[in-house]
Amino acid sequence: MDLRSLQKPLKDQYRTDPSASKITIRAKGAQTDAPVSCSVDLGRAIYRAEAHKGVGGAGAGACSGDLLLGALAACAQITCQMVAASMGIPTERIEVTVEGDLDLRGTLGISKDVPVGFESVHLQFDVAAPNATPEQMAGLREKTEQYCVVMQTLMRPPKLESEWVRHD
Repeated sequence: MDLRSLQKPLKDQYRTDPSASKITIRAKGAQTDAPVSCSVDLGRAIYRAEAHKGVGGAGAGACSGDLLLGALAACAQITCQMVAASMGIPTERIEVTVEGDLDLRGTLGISKDVPVGFESVHLQFDVAAPNATPEQMAGLREKTEQYCVVMQTLMRPPKLESEWVRHD
């Protein structure tokens, strides 16, 4: 696949009409029959999510933490693949593993001293590119981290707003 040819018309369009580059991505959660699960509609697919086993879920489906880490893994994986292709770095394998550490006492309200959410997130990029130079690998890392949307969002969180609509 020639990534440059694929992206050229998009880049040209966004340069001439910057407003065309602005998008909104939407996900919508909906209630299911159990308080420990929900459905998540991404517009192109619907996923089932459930509470983690450590907070009362069955442990059979993805929890929201899994989905967050999965989004980071997918974004980092695809970004690294696209950057490698764009830089002309031949790779035999690119694999990204993401792990997050959290203490469930926070989300269960057991301890006010324990934060709710991940305390740390670790990404491991396993790249087999035997013919790449050290400079190319450094560039691959720099550009992947620079252009990975989910990584940048987590590193520099956007303003988050919450709106509640009550129906009586």
